[in-house]
Amino acid sequence: MSSEYNASSITVLEGLDAVRMRPGMYIGSTGSRGLHHMLWEILDNAIDEAMGGYADRVTVTVHPDGSVTVTDNGRGMPVDMHPTLKIPGVEVIYTKLHAGGKFGGGSYTYSGGLHGVGASVVNALSEWVKVQVFIDGVEYLIEFESKYSPSKKKVLSGVPKAPLRAVGASQEKGSWVTFKPDAKVFDHLNWNRDTIDRRLRELAYLNKGLTIVFTDERLREGSDYHAEYRYDGGIVDYVSYLNADKTVLHPQPIYIEGTREGIWVRAAIQYTDSYTENIFSYVNNIPTTEGGTHETGLKSAITRAMNDYARRSGILKEKDKALSGEDFREGITVVLLLMMQNIQFEGQTKTKLGNSEARRVVEGVVGDALTAFMEDKKNAELTGAIMDKAVKAARVREAARRASDLAREKNSLEAAPLVGKLSACTGRDPALNELFIVEGDSAGGSAKQGRDRRFQAILPLRGKPLNAEKKRLDAVLANEEFRTVITALGCSIDENFSLENLKYHKVIILSDADQDGAHIRAILLTFFFRYMRELVAAGHIYIGQPPLYQVRTAKGVRYCYDDAELAQVTAKLGRGYTLQRYKGLGEMNPEQLWETTMNPNGRKLVQVTIDDAAEADRLITVLMGDKVENRRQYIAKYADFDRKDNFAAQGVE
Repeated sequence: MSSEYNASSITVLEGLDAVRMRPGMYIGSTGSRGLHHMLWEILDNAIDEAMGGYADRVTVTVHPDGSVTVTDNGRGMPVDMHPTLKIPGVEVIYTKLHAGGKFGGGSYTYSGGLHGVGASVVNALSEWVKVQVFIDGVEYLIEFESKYSPSKKKVLSGVPKAPLRAVGASQEKGSWVTFKPDAKVFDHLNWNRDTIDRRLRELAYLNKGLTIVFTDERLREGSDYHAEYRYDGGIVDYVSYLNADKTVLHPQPIYIEGTREGIWVRAAIQYTDSYTENIFSYVNNIPTTEGGTHETGLKSAITRAMNDYARRSGILKEKDKALSGEDFREGITVVLLLMMQNIQFEGQTKTKLGNSEARRVVEGVVGDALTAFMEDKKNAELTGAIMDKAVKAARVREAARRASDLAREKNSLEAAPLVGKLSACTGRDPALNELFIVEGDSAGGSAKQGRDRRFQAILPLRGKPLNAEKKRLDAVLANEEFRTVITALGCSIDENFSLENLKYHKVIILSDADQDGAHIRAILLTFFFRYMRELVAAGHIYIGQPPLYQVRTAKGVRYCYDDAELAQVTAKLGRGYTLQRYKGLGEMNPEQLWETTMNPNGRKLVQVTIDDAAEADRLITVLMGDKVENRRQYIAKYADFDRKDNFAAQGVE
């Protein structure tokens, strides 16, 4: 490992152009996700110092003015002159697109910030940036700003206010970066404390022994928020955290570690008594939410090693068919972490790994380790429990397959299996079509009459679906409401799921704004997350937002979607209005339901996304699982019963 990190380590690919003109190309959006992406880019650089073994402490501080400071106690960014550009290395990093120590020179063995655009893009999209570098007892300072140039008639992005200068002696070491995103670029500068907190906790788990400190200086509840994370158990502690609200088959997760072909593989595995699998994978600390070759290798290793053991031990006889991978992965929680160079991600989003060698390496490391684990006599009890669970899962899977085949045969005999339930649309383009899953026949009737039948289909639920968190696949398929949803969508379920066969690209859950309606939403979201997770990840699931109030005056009607909006409207009107509180969707006539909730030109929809799959899995377990006390504690801590726009807080279409 080379520890040399100076200006000659920085390779420049091209200049900094058009970032402000097309920010979405670099950070995804100018909304909340893009805003937080700015922080992740700077944070990645600090974490890279820790990954290289140069830093053991990283801090993130959100300031009241919307600026953020990220510090590390690593080597400090280069302050010497770049050999060809003749400007300090730190200035190159912040003013030249595709410039950094990660393209060559051996400054980093492993790195999360691979595209080399992070620091310069943050600079380009910020009102100002302040960089302090502490090297060899000296503090260096350089500041950048984006300002309008009257002579050039354009905004000059991230230009130095003055040359890099030494400002004094200091015993600190590392880099401190403070930046304020430009309010003229972003929709808002509202940093989400929970989003930042979750990512920092996740990074602390992934980087064993690293201390990460988070401070939010925006006063809430009378004091600053402060959290400190350090996990000496690393991903083993992470799996234990994810399964804290589940019943585990073994208290200590199985830990696997190995290096082959320059790829460092770490995995922590723990089985629970649940019926779904949860695999969370990372490459150089980057979440690979769409999986990739490393996950394929992991699954292959588990299937091969466990089937081989089942044959050797006599659990599977010679005439028996091998068990499927799904059988061995029932109830499994895995955190898989790879450290590697020359990563090939599919797309700028960095969510799916494409390196073919990763599959081979992971399959070898994990397969060999699992084989050794199962052959060790001290692990005989756990191995036996895993095998017993897999055999039972195989029986259930076979029963579910027979039931599914029977259902298909029945459907082929019945020309219209959903007649009386699904009111289909006439359009044939799935990208334009919408399916409203509506609570109750009354609301379903209004929705059918009020919809635009050219692209909107209505599926009323005539009963409350079961809680999929507590049921195996066979029970889910036996539930009439879920069978109806699966048939209507056309994309099948679980391992047979195919996004290409989806008939509606907007699946909209429309339920009453009361306790029962919230419960139905939670049940449907749990089902989609457990058995059609790709549907959620691809952004096809939405929550409809019906109004809570109608305010009628002589001049017309206003609809209010929460108490705050109602207070504003009535305060402005003063007197002379009548107020109606909608207790359910069925109280609206078809015209009102169309106008307020279904018309694309005026409705409010919340798109359901998975920014943090691991945390989503944990929360679903807390809220929908068997441990009542854990759920009670969570609700007591986080529920805000005076707030009517909990879903809307997550983002509106």
